[in-house]
Amino acid sequence: MNVIKDIPEKSIDCCITSPPYWGLRNYDQDDQIGLEESPDEYVANMVQVFGEVKRVLRDDGTLWLNLGDSYSVGKRPKSTTTLKPKDLVGIPWRVAFALQADGWYLRQDIIWHKPNPMPESVKDRCTKAHEYIFLLSKNKKYYYDADAIREDVKPNSGKNMRAPKCGDDRVDGTTNQTQKTYDEIKGANKRSVWTVTTKPFKGAHFATYPEDLIEPCVLAGCRQGGTILDPFAGAGTTGLVAKKNGCNFIGIELNPDYAEIARKRIESEQRGLFYIQEAFERIFDGKDVS
Repeated sequence: MNVIKDIPEKSIDCCITSPPYWGLRNYDQDDQIGLEESPDEYVANMVQVFGEVKRVLRDDGTLWLNLGDSYSVGKRPKSTTTLKPKDLVGIPWRVAFALQADGWYLRQDIIWHKPNPMPESVKDRCTKAHEYIFLLSKNKKYYYDADAIREDVKPNSGKNMRAPKCGDDRVDGTTNQTQKTYDEIKGANKRSVWTVTTKPFKGAHFATYPEDLIEPCVLAGCRQGGTILDPFAGAGTTGLVAKKNGCNFIGIELNPDYAEIARKRIESEQRGLFYIQEAFERIFDGKDVS
């Protein structure tokens, strides 16, 4: 929280983050979030953190929030008497509704569908194979680049595709042929279920979300050269994707080991981008890059 307070007001284009989930892991750090005695305390802490995030966001800024759920176990939680052992807590929606009540615009619930979910030994419910990403905005109107994340479609594959307006591309460039549909030319508007495979990370941080999950958030939520904030940076995946897509990045991480992992990953990516740029410049100048 103290670090976010040092960030100037309205200086961040977009926030993409995944806070520690409630009641799942102990990161052995003072003032860590996630080990509160009740969901109510956890939600209150989330509202406080993202209140500061809202302060530093531009007026057209967005928040992309990844959260997973958890179950009530044993005698926990103490202050939420309605929860019974084995109850699904509903943490993602509790946080989303609390942020909405705090002034955020709750614009979208995106389902992260995991084709390779973690195995579970339960026999009285289905294996959990999804998490949520909530898109929230600071104001009614906000920056969102739908074209940057459009989905490929097969020709003539949907009844709801609309023809382009006069002057748009046609199948063979003539006026006598059937027009291509808008979706065939530009791609379909991205759907709200994202199927992304989880990927192992060899570093110490075992709760890393995949780059493919974060890239649409970066492309749709931040202008080229804009600044992305992750107040729970972990192993730095948000920063890695931000840098790959031409954005600046500010990451905050309580655990020094994870912070060091993130720094090395992002620095490695920046070196790679520098070498690629250097190669392009040599090619452009007609120099040998072999």
